[in-house]
Amino acid sequence: MSRSIGTCIAGANGNDTEIFTMEGPKAETVIKLKEKGNACVREGKYEEAIFHYSHALKLDPMNYSIYSNRSLAFLKMEQYYFSMTDALQTIKIAPEWAKGYFRKGEVEFATFHFSEALSSYGKALARQTDDPNIRHALTKTTQGWLRDRRADEQIPWLGAGVGIIIGVVIVISDQTIAPKPTLTHPIIMALLTISIALVGYAIAKGIRYYIKCQRKSLLEPPIDLLPEEAKPSQTEGDEEEGGGPPKDRTRYTKAQARQRFKKGKT
Repeated sequence: MSRSIGTCIAGANGNDTEIFTMEGPKAETVIKLKEKGNACVREGKYEEAIFHYSHALKLDPMNYSIYSNRSLAFLKMEQYYFSMTDALQTIKIAPEWAKGYFRKGEVEFATFHFSEALSSYGKALARQTDDPNIRHALTKTTQGWLRDRRADEQIPWLGAGVGIIIGVVIVISDQTIAPKPTLTHPIIMALLTISIALVGYAIAKGIRYYIKCQRKSLLEPPIDLLPEEAKPSQTEGDEEEGGGPPKDRTRYTKAQARQRFKKGKT
C-alpha cells in the first residue's frame, strides 16, 4: 500500500522500501528536509534536526520513517516523552515495520524500563530476524534487567548489614567508652542492633522505590510552566452582541454546581 511522498511500504519481514508517489516542489521539499535532518543528527545538531523533521512532517504527516528519525533526535536530547510519542506514532502508522518497535525499545532502555524494552525489542526481532543491531540491543537490555533485579534483591540487605554494623558499634561504644553503660542486658543489646538493622533495610528499600518512581517520571509529559491565567484567551467571543460586557464563564465542578443550586444561586 503506497503512501504520500517520502513514506515507505512495509513488507511482511519488517523491511521497508522507500518510494515516492508524488512529484513536484512538495516532494523535493520533503526529501531535502529529511536529508537536512539526517545530516544534523550526524553532526550532533539535534534541535536543528527536529526542526527540519517537524517541517517535513507537516508536509507529509504519514511519513513514519521521519517520525522514527525525529524520535531518535529527541532521544539524543533526553526528551524521552516526545521520543516515545514519535516511536508510538511510527508503530501506529506502520505496525509491521521493525524500526518503530526498535525506537520504542531504545527509549525504554534509556529510561531503565528494561522489561518493556525487552518486549519491544522482541517485537522488532520478530519482524526483522536478521538484524544484528536488534540482537545486540536484546543482549544489552537483558544484562541491564539482570543488574537491576540483583540491585532490588541485594541493596535492602546491604542496608540491613550497615544497620547491624552501626548497632554493634553503638553497643561496643556504650560498653567501653561510656562511664556508666546503659545497655546492661544482652537482650537489649540484641534488640537495639536488630532494630537498627531493620531501619537500614527499610531505608534501602525506600531508596529503590524512589529510584523506580523517578524512572517512571522520565516518560511523563513535561510540566506546563505557563500558568493558566497567563495564557491568551479569546476576548472577542466573550463579549455580548452590541458591545456589551463579557459574559461570566466561571466553570464549576459538578459538586460545586449542586451546592450552589441548593443555596439558590444561579
